[in-house]
Amino acid sequence: MRERPDELTDAAVLAAVAAGWGGVDRVAHLPLGFGAHHWRAAHADRPVWFATYDRAEGRRAAELADAHEAALRLAEQGLAFIVAPTARTDGAQLLPVAHGVLSCTPWLDGVPLPADAFDEPGTLDEEVEMLQRLHAAAAPASLRRWGPVPGEEVLGRLREATAERWEAGPLGEDARIAIVARLDAIADWVGRHRDLATVAGSRRWVPTHGETQPANQLRTPAGILLVDWESVRLAPWERDLAALVAAGHAERVDPDPAMLELFALDRRLGEIDGFARWFRAPHAGSADDRIAFAGLQEELAGGR
Repeated sequence: MRERPDELTDAAVLAAVAAGWGGVDRVAHLPLGFGAHHWRAAHADRPVWFATYDRAEGRRAAELADAHEAALRLAEQGLAFIVAPTARTDGAQLLPVAHGVLSCTPWLDGVPLPADAFDEPGTLDEEVEMLQRLHAAAAPASLRRWGPVPGEEVLGRLREATAERWEAGPLGEDARIAIVARLDAIADWVGRHRDLATVAGSRRWVPTHGETQPANQLRTPAGILLVDWESVRLAPWERDLAALVAAGHAERVDPDPAMLELFALDRRLGEIDGFARWFRAPHAGSADDRIAFAGLQEELAGGR
């Protein structure tokens, strides 16, 4: 996220990281990504941890805990490209703070892969091998099964919510109008998504990362590393192939087009549902709000 969370100060993050993982005396908020908040936690001028705050309580916090545990167990199978959160000094990986949980991964010397990284033959080969190894790994006991977004429920919420004006923030009404204009298309997506989710049950299910776009991969002296494991799930392998296919390399992985469509629809419906909640709620028109509105428009247009 581009802006600090209102409920968690830098001082509170520093105290939490120092108590849970240690070795730091300062933090700096990083305007990165979208959804979670991040800090550089350092000792003097030496970065030590990449700290992440997720707004997650109850069931969502339990899902994150299982995901982080599964990533750690997968890494222990010799998958050195997995960057799993480091356990706290008491053995747990997550620390409850504010309205969510804090986790830390070691600070890495690397840079995110550029959007066109898979056009480089060496990078493409490394990417394909990495995913093949992940998908061949044994599923840890803590690895949850992927489940489809409840499309009918999403459609029902959208129809009900858009029946009245959204006036809790400057972008609310524009968001509502944009969703209303696409309700018929959303209904079609829900039906297709339901049919494809039924087909998925007959496919082979493997450990999947779920968000393998280049932005979640770092090029380091040790090779490509895959970060951000909160979405790791047991699922058909096509869940990890969208970025490669979008880059024009479907022939390297031979995916089932039906499963690619399923996961594209699943993401689209989930994103639209999340953005609708965002813009019904109070918001100020911040940089994060504007990014979210652009994301809503993109998903309503058919997704990426």
